[in-house]
Amino acid sequence: MFRFWILVSAVWVVIVGPFLVPPAAAQTSGYNPYPPGIVPSDTASEVARVEREIEGIFNKTIAEWRALPPPTITGNPPIIQGTGYQAMLILGKLLVYDENLSAGKNQACSACHMPYAGFGGPIPSINATGASYPGSELLRFGKRNPQRYTYATSFPVLHAVHGAFFGGNLWDGGATGFLLQSASADQAQHPFVTEFEEAFSDTACVAFRLSQSVYRPLFEEVWGKELSIRWPADTEAICDNSADQPLRPRIAAPPEVAGNSTPNATPIALSAEDRARANDVYDHVAQSISFFERSRDVTAYSSKFDAFLAGKYKMTPDEMAGYKLFDGKGNCNSCHLDGRSTTLSAEQTDTGATADTTPLFTCFGYANIGLPLNPANAFFYENKPDPSGGYTPNPYGFSWRDLGLGNFLRSGFSTPPNPNGTWVKFAAATDGQFQTMTARDAAMTPIQCPTTEAGQIDKNGKPIPYFQKEFFHNGYIKSLKQLVHFYNTRDVYRYPVTSGHCPKGTTEKVTCWPMPEVPNNIDMTIGNLGLTDHEEDQIVAFLETLTDGYTRPYPDRDTYTGQCKLGGSAATQGNEFLIATPPLPHCTLGICGQPPVPAPHQIP
Repeated sequence: MFRFWILVSAVWVVIVGPFLVPPAAAQTSGYNPYPPGIVPSDTASEVARVEREIEGIFNKTIAEWRALPPPTITGNPPIIQGTGYQAMLILGKLLVYDENLSAGKNQACSACHMPYAGFGGPIPSINATGASYPGSELLRFGKRNPQRYTYATSFPVLHAVHGAFFGGNLWDGGATGFLLQSASADQAQHPFVTEFEEAFSDTACVAFRLSQSVYRPLFEEVWGKELSIRWPADTEAICDNSADQPLRPRIAAPPEVAGNSTPNATPIALSAEDRARANDVYDHVAQSISFFERSRDVTAYSSKFDAFLAGKYKMTPDEMAGYKLFDGKGNCNSCHLDGRSTTLSAEQTDTGATADTTPLFTCFGYANIGLPLNPANAFFYENKPDPSGGYTPNPYGFSWRDLGLGNFLRSGFSTPPNPNGTWVKFAAATDGQFQTMTARDAAMTPIQCPTTEAGQIDKNGKPIPYFQKEFFHNGYIKSLKQLVHFYNTRDVYRYPVTSGHCPKGTTEKVTCWPMPEVPNNIDMTIGNLGLTDHEEDQIVAFLETLTDGYTRPYPDRDTYTGQCKLGGSAATQGNEFLIATPPLPHCTLGICGQPPVPAPHQIP
């Protein structure tokens, strides 16, 4: 992962305080539009560390494949008897950890989704500062926090019920799942050809790289001889988006921006027959990855809570109190469904029976919880053209607003196209909404860093090491304590300011919440829950019971080789990296002027 990035960074990066900044003369050797305070100084060493971890898991998985007995294919239709499940699982895992499936042969899917982080972002310094992760292109950051894909396979195909949307994958629902009838398989297809991730210019590049892979025989055992494709002589050059070639964007940027144009999605000149084969390979790659994600290696149901439901674990007093608050005063269960009733007042008694023995802690829906804009998101600063090709990732700069589901329904900027035109009319009513993720594994950390929360003390009075994570689509929240406190006090401590400008005498994320990035369609079931500080902590204790790996070890959770952190406070975790939001221009017409326009309020 990121080999070229690391090599180049050693040449042109200089360190200013804790952040990475290029010298002015080096700006032409790579893309780096970021001011101090955006890219952490240890990014190069951290991506190298993750690369080593990925390669270790990949090599171990290759050994598991080679240990499988020869396949026995029988029946009609033909099926791999006995070892078919293991073969598919291993294939899906290899695809997730294969760095060659990227333009620079330097980034696997797992670069942003490692098991010890609940298959979320694996670099604490990036989690502490911004939101998004770099891709195969040099210093090309995406626009959102990498979404955990534990339990993602349980989300159905995106659908609407009376204007409310459920299912799909990706924060904005853009992986609808309608074509493969699997939202998670749909999601798996996007990063390969996203300019901020694996950055291939043609989906056929995946088949091309697989045709050269050491595990090609496994793919062909599972799916047949689809990789027998006649490749043009320039295929490698097309698939290799190295730093000296212009970036080929997957999604057309606004036509009014000079240097941006609608990309050719199929630059590899294949025959109709070979293009069909390459398309089949692409679908089968996605289905294999989805199979791995659905397996108990990822979606494990092995938490303390699962043991509790089975009568094999007794919750601590704080965990049980947090569970009752989760289903009651905290109102968490209204969206993060646990299969039980919700009791919102003290006089209510839950008389319902458990409706689900494997609850997913999500409603599969979408909501705008009113998060502030995060000015540390690297995407805001990518408003300068790529020096090699003139492409500008975010020409709008700080006039870009992330409208989430509403932007997708409009087929808006930097999102997949909406395949259902009847949904467009719901765009304004869904602006600012993002997917309600499962609460399972939100607290997953490496074994040696047993918590996400700063400032925790063990029973002997010693500080507990923690692993820095980030939460929600823009990474603004940096601990589970902050997450619960936001739900609890959003409307109590709301100020008409942007991040970094809270009034004197207040503390951001404690007694000051900046204004929402998108003020329309705010979810009012949260914001003033009346929880005490201790009750917030009890809900956090309950959330930690949803971490897999209690009833059996969670595969590859022990692969983290980085450092844990000590000290601090969960309430103010990450605040040392807060930066002041610059004066915000109004939301650009390129986003907020697309019909149906946002309503009832103008997006500031």
